[in-house]
Amino acid sequence: MMNTEVRAAQTPAGRELVVRLAFGSMAAHTLRAAVRLDVVELIGDGPRTAAEVAAGAGTAHQPMTRLLRALSALGLLAEHTPDTFSVTPAGALLGTGHPASLASFVRMFTDPAIVRAWEHLDSSVRTGEIAFDSVFGTDFFSHLARHPALSTDFNAAMSQVASETAAVLPRAYDFSRFASVTDVGGGSGTLLAAVLETHPGLAGVVFDTADGIAQAAETLARHGLEGRCSLMAGDFFQSVPRGSDVYLLKSVLHDWTDAQAVTILRHCREVLPPGGVVLIVEPVLPEVVGAEGEGTYLSDLNMMVNVGGRERTRADFEEVCRRAALRVTSVTPLAEAAPYFLIEVMAG
Repeated sequence: MMNTEVRAAQTPAGRELVVRLAFGSMAAHTLRAAVRLDVVELIGDGPRTAAEVAAGAGTAHQPMTRLLRALSALGLLAEHTPDTFSVTPAGALLGTGHPASLASFVRMFTDPAIVRAWEHLDSSVRTGEIAFDSVFGTDFFSHLARHPALSTDFNAAMSQVASETAAVLPRAYDFSRFASVTDVGGGSGTLLAAVLETHPGLAGVVFDTADGIAQAAETLARHGLEGRCSLMAGDFFQSVPRGSDVYLLKSVLHDWTDAQAVTILRHCREVLPPGGVVLIVEPVLPEVVGAEGEGTYLSDLNMMVNVGGRERTRADFEEVCRRAALRVTSVTPLAEAAPYFLIEVMAG
C-alpha cells in the first residue's frame, strides 16, 4: 500500500500540482506588477506591442516582454504574434476602469501588510498567535489606521469584494417587510447602497470606524442615497446604533475570535427590536472538505496569521449566536456570489 502511495505522489500530475502551488506567491506578485505598472490600461483595446507598453510604463523593452509573456501564460493576456499582446476577459479585471475591477483587491492582498505575516504561518500554527502582531508590532487594524494610504487601499479592496455580493443579496432576501437596515462594519457602503436601491422603502445606516466609512459618503452620493442613508462612526465592540429592524454583518465576524464575535453579536441583540433580524454574510465551511475550492480555506489561514479570526462552519455560527442569545433560523448559499452564504439570525 505504501509503495502505491509513493508511486502516486511521483506522478507528473502530482509533481505539477506541488510545483504550481510552490510558485503561487510568484504568480501573485506578477499580478501585483501588472497592476502597479498599469499594464491593462496601457494595452487597452489592443493588441499592443511590448515596446508600446514599455514606453507607456517607463520600463525597458525586454523586461516588459517577459512580464507580458508571464501574464499570458497565466491567462490574463494573449500573445497573438511575437511581442504583440491583448487583454483577456480575466485580465480585464486588473484594469481600474472595469466595472468589476479587482485591481485594488490585488494591490491590497499582495501588499507586504498582508503577505509578510504569511512567512510565519508555521509559527501561528504552532502557537495559535497572530503573526502580524509580532511582525509589525501592532494589530492589523491599528496598522491600517496609522497608514492612511494603505487604509484607503483596504477600503477599496473590500468594496470590490462586496460588489459581487451587492449584485445578489438585495434580491436574495425579502427586505420589503422592514423599514431600516444598519450595515455593521459597512465600510464604503457598497452593499447597503445596493440594498437601498433595490428596496426604495428602506432607510439605512452605515456603521463603522471613522477610517472605515471614509469613502462611504462618496458611495452614497454616487447612488443618490444621501437622504435615505446616514453614516455613523463608532466601535462595534462597544455598541451598535439603535433604531433598525435589520442588522447586516458582511465579512465582519471572520475577522475576530469567537469571543469577539459573540461581543459583536450581543451588541446587535441588545438593540434588536421584536421581529428584527441579524443577517450574516460570510462563507460557511462544510464539516468535511469537499469540492468547494481552496479559497475559503486559504482565507481561514489568512485570518489566523493576520487578524486572529477564522472562517466557520454552520455549527460554529450556531454556537457563537447561541452565546449571544440569538438563534440561526436559516443558512442559504448565495450561489451567484460564492462562497458566501446568507445566515438569518433572530432573538433566541
